[in-house]
Amino acid sequence: MRILAVDDDPIIVELLAQFIEAVGGHELTTAGSGAEALDLLRGDANATFDCFMLDIQMPGMDGIELTRRIRMMARYADTPVLMLTAMADKRYIDGAFAAGATDYVTKPFEVAELKARLSLVAGMIEGRRSRTRKIFAASAVGARAGSGAVELHEPISIHDVDNVIEYVAMENYVQQLTRSSLFGSSTFAFTVREIELYHASMTSFEFYSLMSDVAEVISDTLHGHQFLMSYAGNGTFVCITESGWRPDMGQLMDAVNLSLARTELYNNKGERLHPRVCGGDVVRLIWKTGSAVMDALATAHATAEAASAAHGKSQTDYWNMGQIA
Repeated sequence: MRILAVDDDPIIVELLAQFIEAVGGHELTTAGSGAEALDLLRGDANATFDCFMLDIQMPGMDGIELTRRIRMMARYADTPVLMLTAMADKRYIDGAFAAGATDYVTKPFEVAELKARLSLVAGMIEGRRSRTRKIFAASAVGARAGSGAVELHEPISIHDVDNVIEYVAMENYVQQLTRSSLFGSSTFAFTVREIELYHASMTSFEFYSLMSDVAEVISDTLHGHQFLMSYAGNGTFVCITESGWRPDMGQLMDAVNLSLARTELYNNKGERLHPRVCGGDVVRLIWKTGSAVMDALATAHATAEAASAAHGKSQTDYWNMGQIA
């Protein structure tokens, strides 16, 4: 991988250079400030990087703002960004992930830990390239639904929607949080109804566009609350909220569906789409750590999918009862 590391501490830069050389298989470029990094990225269109390693506290432009600006560049919209920082406060963690960070490593870090993170990044890059090829190959005229389709269960990277992050970043985010950080936090999820029918009848690009539109509607509905959200696959969006807000899922689901009803969405044939969502249980994260937090996300995910399945069954039962009558 080609890696760009940005840190104003020359000692850290030297340590990273030695580490990358010892690991092998990677090419490291360094910059001493956010401005220098941006000049480098803008100055050579052919100098494409596969991964960024950024400090947060730097003079002039901090690493969170640098992450935000990197994400505004189309070719780096989903390039992995690892924050390497001494800042362990939750506000920095929240800000980094909201800006688009993929992972967060606090200094001083262990060489073995950083090596493991880079191995995961390499796997992410290859998997993402495969999904991206499928999605945008299907945007070509004449592409058929189901032809090289992205699997329904696969998470999709959704860009340019406020507070929406990759699912792997969501997993990394919750693993960073301590018990005190989770005080007042909750998780819940929405699942698009009849998602199997949408997936089966659409090209990958149409499906990606629909999920992006639904994500934007949910994000707009949650505006005014502190939250992060991710598309986890199977038509399900998982959210984590802060500041002690515990939503009424019935009211929130109605608000999202009302907004979806007012939003004109179409497929490539010009046919109007009418997506609706079901919400699952709200799971509080207080006093949860490690695997218990991940289990809470899984519960939120599962209950939203169960609610969607139950809604579909109730509609079928109602129709069958009408036929019998």
